Amino acid sequence: MNGAETLLRTLLNNNVEVCFANPGTSEMQFVAALDRHPAMRGVLCLFEGVATGAADGYARMTGRPAATLLHLGPGLANGLANLHNARRARTPVVNIVGDHARSHKQLDSPLESDIDGAAATVSSWIRRPTTAADIGPDTAAAVAAALSAGVPDDGDASRTGTSGAVSTLIVAADLSWGEGAPPAPHLPARPPRIVPRPHVDATAALVAGPEPVALLIDGAGLGERGLRAAARIQKATGTAVFCPTWPARVRRGAGVPAIEPLGYRAEAVAQQLAGVKHLILVGAREPVASFAYPGRPGILTPPGTRVHRFVPDAGFDVVEALTELADRVAPGPLAPLPALDAVRPTMNEPLRTENWAHVVGALLPREAIVVDESITEGMDTLVPATAHSAPHDVLGLTGLAIGQGIPVAAGAAIACPERPVVCLQADGSALYTLSGLWTQAREKLNVTTVLLNNRAYAILRAELERVGGSPAGPAANALLDLGRPDIDFTALATGMGVPATRATSTTELADQFSTALATPGPHLIEAILRPA
Repeated sequence: MNGAETLLRTLLNNNVEVCFANPGTSEMQFVAALDRHPAMRGVLCLFEGVATGAADGYARMTGRPAATLLHLGPGLANGLANLHNARRARTPVVNIVGDHARSHKQLDSPLESDIDGAAATVSSWIRRPTTAADIGPDTAAAVAAALSAGVPDDGDASRTGTSGAVSTLIVAADLSWGEGAPPAPHLPARPPRIVPRPHVDATAALVAGPEPVALLIDGAGLGERGLRAAARIQKATGTAVFCPTWPARVRRGAGVPAIEPLGYRAEAVAQQLAGVKHLILVGAREPVASFAYPGRPGILTPPGTRVHRFVPDAGFDVVEALTELADRVAPGPLAPLPALDAVRPTMNEPLRTENWAHVVGALLPREAIVVDESITEGMDTLVPATAHSAPHDVLGLTGLAIGQGIPVAAGAAIACPERPVVCLQADGSALYTLSGLWTQAREKLNVTTVLLNNRAYAILRAELERVGGSPAGPAANALLDLGRPDIDFTALATGMGVPATRATSTTELADQFSTALATPGPHLIEAILRPA
């Protein structure tokens, strides 16, 4: 047994059973070990950003980390954007990066780089095994650290990166090919902490008090149990309930208590929080603007609103805290919610921003996983259009690094093969990680991608106005449109093995969406949206 096999067997001992890989020479020993251990599913991704995004989607649905396998510093760099999204989503990911043999690093060969420095921008835990005996324990520690994100550790100095849930293990090639040591056993993750009783008492007094209060909920509190607790609090006290604009995962649909996302624009948030005297954070951060704008505030909490951290971070049990708070102020179960049908357009009309989401919402199958990277096209339309759809989960663009949709959909489909996955994908951001369609085809994943083609970086047109830029002229518009030539997404998808169709009307989209959902394997529908 060599070091790579020690690593692989330790991953299996710690319930890591999928590895999304784009390997190179330094990782060949791990690749070879896969043949001896079929319990580890190796998934080839043609670009590292697909591998890291797929690992994110897998873990959002299972709660368990997948591994990535990346080649040296440049391979890690190619995957950083979706590791950033995973960090922001607090998703457990075990990021394995191969490095040159230790004797080779001093030669400064072409791919030599600062792997540790790059990893620190997205990782909560970073370590390099230095001997064969370290590989097993360090691998087990990487898994435990990913699962314990936000839970204070014991002062381990190797946790040198940012807060989040990405662990990075950097393994020298000579340790992989050298003689290994026994694999490490399962290492339990640190359990979440319970919110202290006095903290619950103080928060209960606030929500039951005379001044207007709002809860801002994130993390596990956006599952059905947490939402039901929040709905009990809201019904009994009149407390407003919000979630971030694009949460990592939120339950939605008929019979599920609705929660209102904060708007993407500062002025929308100002309207939502107007009059609120107390904003209580439940596993969430205080809302801030995504970017700075001239003359506009960065912190979105209105002046005069006090912020209270009921559940400060992901290290606490958000669901138990919400449930205990609900038991204090609203004893008894939540009454069943009326089941209403999603509204489907009754007329056949050209696809536009205002109607495409209603087609999808009306036809969304029960227990679908919706990966939302619709950005501009879904910002104001998707939530109301799916409020009464069949119950489903939505995975959002929490970190705002575009190019997440197609890879996250692949990972979610591998995590939950019994559930249909619907990827709502903007056209510009699709091009960042379009090769993820090939992985979907190779793995025969049940993913239906609705490619929302408005032939523009539409969100950037709005941003140009908001930062005080002059009206867009020919040169500026050339950097904001995706025409000349128009991109043929159906041809691109077909070339990667994914059957594709094109819809220009609501009836065409409904027919093609229904057919795709009823047919095994991946499909792409290019929805051509008429300009406003």
